[in-house]
Amino acid sequence: MWIGIIVVIIVVAIIAVVLVVTGSRQGKVEEDPLTARLAEYSERGEVTSLEEVELSQPFTDRVLLPMARWLGDLSARFTPQHQLEATAKDLELAGNPGRLDAASFLALRFVTAVVFGGILFLLFSLSDAWPPARELFFTILFTVLGFFFPQLWLRNLINRRQKEIRKAMPDALDLLTICVEAGLGFDAAMAKVNEKWDNQLSMAFGRVIREIQLGKLRREALRDMDVRIGIPEMTSFVAAVVQTEQLGVSMARVLRIQSDQMRVKRRQRAEEEAHKAPNKMVFPMILVIFPALIIVLMTPAGFRLKDAILPIIR
Repeated sequence: MWIGIIVVIIVVAIIAVVLVVTGSRQGKVEEDPLTARLAEYSERGEVTSLEEVELSQPFTDRVLLPMARWLGDLSARFTPQHQLEATAKDLELAGNPGRLDAASFLALRFVTAVVFGGILFLLFSLSDAWPPARELFFTILFTVLGFFFPQLWLRNLINRRQKEIRKAMPDALDLLTICVEAGLGFDAAMAKVNEKWDNQLSMAFGRVIREIQLGKLRREALRDMDVRIGIPEMTSFVAAVVQTEQLGVSMARVLRIQSDQMRVKRRQRAEEEAHKAPNKMVFPMILVIFPALIIVLMTPAGFRLKDAILPIIR
């Protein structure tokens, strides 16, 4: 019983650390909260020490957040560099969910493994319905599933983001073409796309605009956007824009061609998904629809056979 209580306390503490890390990174600001609090006390004219200011901060900022950072640094210390780089790339492709870095995400994988395994171990410790060998097997199985669950969640975010960008690209290129033909520059046209829509593609264009304003070359900013998105359609679009800029070709004409190609590809993808529909319907039909039809059609015949055969048997 004491083991179960200890496991519950550990699981709750770990879940709290993960939630605090995610929330703190989502709401992260540039100004140091300690500096802001010192400035606030100085404006009020109150004389206080640095220790009192630190103790006045919330418990999450003083205790839980440093623990989460320590856990992330510890996981990064024992993780190969190529694994950290691959994780960082996947986080970029997913759009930086929760503003997690590679070390924190790897720590999250270990945390979810402990949570999944700990919850199942707690349930088994409170009940003796299964043999110990089976309980150990399912505990290890759920621990492994918990370790791979964040990676599956991240892969799902990547696929969803790329699908959203593919769907939005033809309309965005149409707006880019209209703006360029109306006399706007390419940067101003991207700003219009960022201003008009609120999706992953418009956010990517907005980041390109901010990078250009900070001094990065347009072709480098576009190529970095291509790396962050990772779809062939964006690679083709960026290559066409960069080549147009280098050769001095009409930007509006190139954008019009790219827009037509994106629409053709979107129609082809829709047709491909339509052709896949019959194959996807096979298993639901076999497992759900056919048994129901058999029950509906064969039940009356079964009752009639029963009524006809029972008198003969008797």
